[in-house]
Amino acid sequence: MNIEEFGSWAAANEIHTVEIAHPDSFGHLRGKRVPTDRFLRTADKGVNIADAVFIFDVQCDLVDNPWINMDAGFGDMALVPDLSTARALTHRPGYAMVFADAKELAGTPQPMSPRTILAEQIARCEAAGLHPIVATEMENFLCWPDWTPAQDHIQYSSLTDGLELEAVIADIRSGLIGAGMDVESSNTEYAGGQIEVNVSYGEAMRVADNTVLLKTIVKHVADAHGMKATYMPKPWTEEGGSGMHIHTSLSDGNGVNAFADCDDEPNELMRQWLGGLMEHAVSMSLLTSGPTPNGYKRLRPYTFAPTHVVWGGDNRTVLSRCIMEPGSSANRVEFRSAGSDANPYLAIAAILAAGLDGIERDLDPGPKAEGDKYDDPGDAPALPITLASAIEEFDGSALAEAFGEKFSATYLGIARHELGLYAENVGDEGDEVSDWERTRFLEHT
Repeated sequence: MNIEEFGSWAAANEIHTVEIAHPDSFGHLRGKRVPTDRFLRTADKGVNIADAVFIFDVQCDLVDNPWINMDAGFGDMALVPDLSTARALTHRPGYAMVFADAKELAGTPQPMSPRTILAEQIARCEAAGLHPIVATEMENFLCWPDWTPAQDHIQYSSLTDGLELEAVIADIRSGLIGAGMDVESSNTEYAGGQIEVNVSYGEAMRVADNTVLLKTIVKHVADAHGMKATYMPKPWTEEGGSGMHIHTSLSDGNGVNAFADCDDEPNELMRQWLGGLMEHAVSMSLLTSGPTPNGYKRLRPYTFAPTHVVWGGDNRTVLSRCIMEPGSSANRVEFRSAGSDANPYLAIAAILAAGLDGIERDLDPGPKAEGDKYDDPGDAPALPITLASAIEEFDGSALAEAFGEKFSATYLGIARHELGLYAENVGDEGDEVSDWERTRFLEHT
């Protein structure tokens, strides 16, 4: 919509405040709230905000960075609204949100911005005549104010047990629908107090925007019900973790799923796409399991999270689960290693970059896995299960090079900062989830 259309839409929805939003390096939405009248006068310029948002850790401490620092003066960048992303926030009547592109004051894209990174990979796919279609499945825990899980038992997808949670989950669904999302379903998951609310697929940037907004709305609604929501990937040692499963397919210029002619085996394009995912899965881990030690503790056998670089059909013990039904427009690849705290822009960008590399270089994914790949992964590479190993694999990788020096060095700096704090406060990266991790991450992921 143009600014006049936005004004009419805002008036019809009684919008008094517009939130101009952009994700930081962790995927936390930052920005400014602007009165609607002023937004209508200044939307072409946007608002300025300190570029320091890209070097924050989860608790807003500043991480050392060669480009954003005291010597550089911690300068501004511009958040320029993309009016096509506008949506009303019906769980907070009177508010609307518009996602923004981060620009240097000279007008060029901000190279550390997760939205910039994703936009570049979408553009690469589209230049090849391929349009990525994406969906994310988000798991999280609902807790009481003392961070005790809202349930102390497991009843996966029960329609009988756990009805006491339905009031908050119903309001979550309503808030997501009000924000323009096509909610498919909700269910309890395979851990006490864990839920999943699924939103339909769409274009890659729209899905990344929806994913960070979904997390924000879930937290807001839980707070309104006197509860807490967390996307910490592994809050408790003995409980399952929370993941972000990322589904991808490719559309041709006519909107047809290019994977539709699979028949229990990948077609040529899916085979190449998978080949790229398998090639880069290990180095992608820093982006999909995130820059904190906690994310890697959910990647353990028999947790429904993958442990090795294998692909298969409808098999939840593999890294890449492929839906390959004859002639189906729903055929897709589900990438299962990402944690619930992963930055969706970066995780999706990594998948697009890896998959496109597979197409460009005609990479082969190897044989389709059958059976229990926890029990018998064969000679498949293991995914990194510590932050230290994920840092080592990403540093100097083809993926780091593709995302640019400023972004990759900044993200590695944040990860090394988190690893250093963990070493000081906890010690080695074992399986045990510490109180220090819960204090640091429950509230802020």
